[in-house]
Amino acid sequence: MKMRSALIVGGTGLVGSNLVKLLCDSEEYISVTVIARRSLAFAHPKLIVKVRSFDELEENDIEFADELFCCLGTTQKKAGTREAFEKVDVEYPLHIASLAKKSGIMHAIIITAMGSNEKSPFYYNRVKGKLEKELIALELSQLSIVRPSLLLGDRQEFRLGEKMGEWALAIFNPLLVGPLNKYRPIEADQLALAMKVIALFGKKSPVAIYESAELNWLKMPEPKKENPLLSEDEELFNWDKLKPEELIPLDEEVVFNKEKLKSFSVNQESK
Repeated sequence: MKMRSALIVGGTGLVGSNLVKLLCDSEEYISVTVIARRSLAFAHPKLIVKVRSFDELEENDIEFADELFCCLGTTQKKAGTREAFEKVDVEYPLHIASLAKKSGIMHAIIITAMGSNEKSPFYYNRVKGKLEKELIALELSQLSIVRPSLLLGDRQEFRLGEKMGEWALAIFNPLLVGPLNKYRPIEADQLALAMKVIALFGKKSPVAIYESAELNWLKMPEPKKENPLLSEDEELFNWDKLKPEELIPLDEEVVFNKEKLKSFSVNQESK
């Protein structure tokens, strides 16, 4: 597999920070560029951080990469107003995706949410559904939409609503089986891993949607063994088995006979 480059937007959040570390430590990626509103505490030789205002992003800020990972997202409470919320969750991702298309990035992997639907009775899901519709309309070369359920992990900020959801799901999680399995929460590091798997081995259709239940079990495939015909304990040749006492002695009749050679030489001279 060729070495890859990644562009991550939203690398300081819960999922984005996990994704940055994962890709930097990955053998498949040779460079990871992050566009963020503030610097990162994490550092790595592969990592390039561009501190930018998302209101002022220009075409030359988005350089070519194999994949764009968009992890932007906020809450209406933190944003303050619906307009500010939609700017972060819709306008910024759309603008970044359009710039990525111009720069030649072939694959965009973008987080929305479980239940995204522009006709949903819930405002949050309507906003995410609007984002998905507009992203699809951009006609990117390849678009992967990931729809996680409630995200679990250590956030830098405290979100009361999400904490209450975590406590409730901790109680009811064992009951979420069968059709209810899709409502199981997902760890942020697992979502980051799932996004990496999608980048490397995901569906090749122009638009692919990954629901939370699928994201929860996506893993990197096991590496192939160099010689599948041999077990781990076998060797091509075991030299220890070749012991001196096991060497077969030469047959005495086959040993070279010098007397016969003399006799042959005499007969030849007499002719």
